[in-house]
Amino acid sequence: MPLLDPKTWQSRTLAGGEYAVTEPATGETLATVTLAAAEDVATAARDARAAQAEWAKAPHFVRAAVLRKAGDLFAAHADELREWIVRESGSIPGKADFELHVAAQECYEAAALASRPSGQILPSEAPRLSYTRRVPVGVVGVISPFNAPLILSIRSVAPALALGNAVVLKPDPRTAVCGGLALAAVLAEAGLPEGLLHVLPGGPEAGQALVADPNVPVISFTGSTAAGRAVGEAAGRLLKRAHLELGGNSALIVLEDADIDAVISTAAWGSFFHQGQICMTTGRHLVHASLYEEYVERLAAKADSLAVGDPHRAQVHLGPIIDSAQLAKIQGLVESSTARGAKLAAGGTHERLFYRPTVLAGVDDATPAYAEEVFGPVAPVRSFADADEAAALAAAGPYGLSLGIVTRDTARGLDLAERIPTGIAHINDQTVNDEAVAPFGGIAASGTGARFGGEANLEAFTDVRWTTVRGDVAPYPF
Repeated sequence: MPLLDPKTWQSRTLAGGEYAVTEPATGETLATVTLAAAEDVATAARDARAAQAEWAKAPHFVRAAVLRKAGDLFAAHADELREWIVRESGSIPGKADFELHVAAQECYEAAALASRPSGQILPSEAPRLSYTRRVPVGVVGVISPFNAPLILSIRSVAPALALGNAVVLKPDPRTAVCGGLALAAVLAEAGLPEGLLHVLPGGPEAGQALVADPNVPVISFTGSTAAGRAVGEAAGRLLKRAHLELGGNSALIVLEDADIDAVISTAAWGSFFHQGQICMTTGRHLVHASLYEEYVERLAAKADSLAVGDPHRAQVHLGPIIDSAQLAKIQGLVESSTARGAKLAAGGTHERLFYRPTVLAGVDDATPAYAEEVFGPVAPVRSFADADEAAALAAAGPYGLSLGIVTRDTARGLDLAERIPTGIAHINDQTVNDEAVAPFGGIAASGTGARFGGEANLEAFTDVRWTTVRGDVAPYPF
């Protein structure tokens, strides 16, 4: 029996109108969903707050059991969910399988959070018991994007629920199913009580209403830096916590001692995985001058060898760009870059939404596709003379998400990484990595630091309460 039934997957009647979820590879309508309006957000938040109190009282093993079962269900329904991820988000099957694996692991890790020690015994100057205890924040608002929809929703939803909160989730309407409705179906089958997870596909109006709602004290947002700034500003005025995981323009540094035979595959994956539509995508290739010409030539050859097409109907390396607006942005950045003198070494063309993996050489600070986040399969390559210049180039710009360094001398790579401020660093790997057990987040224009994984989830989705207990009423001078 299918997990997802279009007749029942939206139990609440929403006021935002119908929306056709389309397959970017074909333009075919996969499903019709109803979008949320501002009044729907208010209703869901009130209902979530009413349901949350009993969930917070539930024994830790009850909450943990729901999350463990959810993890198992992602595997049990993998075939059905894989097809949705492939068709709805344009993912190749391997990327869909990675999302399903990480989603299950996020649920298992969240289950372990439910039984974490929840506080500390404190020393006190007075004759009393003094302690802290972590308590649920209440209702967590989650706003997630289209590019890795399952992962980028579940990594907030699962720990928030495990820690005793309710959740209102607003997925991108382009991936309303695998970014929202699929999660709700899995968790319902896992035994999550009604009223604790509300999935409200919607646009900016719904997102703004979620940030502003008085029943939602914490917002977990993943998306563009521009949108994140607006979320952070609105939340700040309301004295709410906003956990922001934003854009990036991550650098891969290739030192002169790198194994050129090994690095090309790593470099291509960093820029072209999921059509470059990943916040951690390698957006800047910084290559030692002694390797530069060969690197450009071989990366371009690799790009030309990759198959681009419909990932549901053919075995390909890259699928479609999510929609025509995103493709126009990519094409505009590439064209403006070549107009400013960058050399098109590979790609730069598209058929419908299928954009060829692209390599740009001869880039500098003024090259738009080098200076800005492209969010497409574009690899700008720039040379450097020494490690000092590499560090300066990698640290330049507004972002600080991920970093990759390739070298045969790992100690040297670690030393170089210390000089470049980022939230994530990988030695002898490219910039796109994710694990449920690891903290994830960027700095500067890439976000507000690690807000996902392990201890970071405790900080994100609970408050610390100080409590004291005395045997007798405390005496005072008056």
